[in-house]
Amino acid sequence: MSATPPDPSAQQLLARAVEEFAAVTRFPLAFGGLADEDRVTRVTRIVGNRTDALAGLAVAPDRGLGGRAVAEARPRMTGDYATARQITHDYDGFILGEGIGTLIAVPVVVAGRPRGLLYGGAWGSSTVGGVAAAPAVGVAERLAAALADRPSAPEDTRDAPGPLPAAQREELRATYAELRLIAAEVDDAGLRGRLAAVERRLAALSADAPPRASEIRLAPREVDVLACAALGATNAEIAERLGLREATVKAYLASAMSRLDASTRHAAVAAARRHGLLP
Repeated sequence: MSATPPDPSAQQLLARAVEEFAAVTRFPLAFGGLADEDRVTRVTRIVGNRTDALAGLAVAPDRGLGGRAVAEARPRMTGDYATARQITHDYDGFILGEGIGTLIAVPVVVAGRPRGLLYGGAWGSSTVGGVAAAPAVGVAERLAAALADRPSAPEDTRDAPGPLPAAQREELRATYAELRLIAAEVDDAGLRGRLAAVERRLAALSADAPPRASEIRLAPREVDVLACAALGATNAEIAERLGLREATVKAYLASAMSRLDASTRHAAVAAARRHGLLP
């Protein structure tokens, strides 16, 4: 008598759905993720990508194209993402970093509740979305049916890696700060973009939970100063490391604290991590 095959996990079901999405639509790029209890969808499966820019993408309700698809419980598509006015652009660093021009987002809805998102993308502007919408919705519906009898989070995130040990987390943050110093000295825009993608991957690796959706933007030097401050460096040490005057470091810190609504440098570092701006 043959044994009953093991029940696939929610993440395995998602991975299969993303692969099917790529196969049945005309999109060369497909990616997706499952939603947690706060309806934040972390992308965990990517097929056909050219870069690592999408690593660490976490989509909150009502934010970006995917958030709008979730809020409206229907597919949303744009043929020119960079100029789209009907969506927020919280995730431009991820989407435009991959070079995506055409994007479709399809919600996965189980019993009226969003359980995830499936995306299809193409580099450059395109009208392919209309042709691919029907099969894309079919994939989302099949995934929803497969998830219907499964428990919700934390099962949905059980396959995700756990938090890093403290020593490894600090080493990762030091590596991140050093990488930003190297990137600042690089003149080639393409190489800087690749380094930025690695920075986002490092930030995602250290996160205990998906970063909260945020419209806060820090200048590159503000991030550099905070990254050094996160390692315990004094203003003088930061100035020496970044090749800046100490007064300039103080100005960058004050500006970052103001943007993050923080009263101390430690509070600013903590806020930057919550917003996904630092690992």
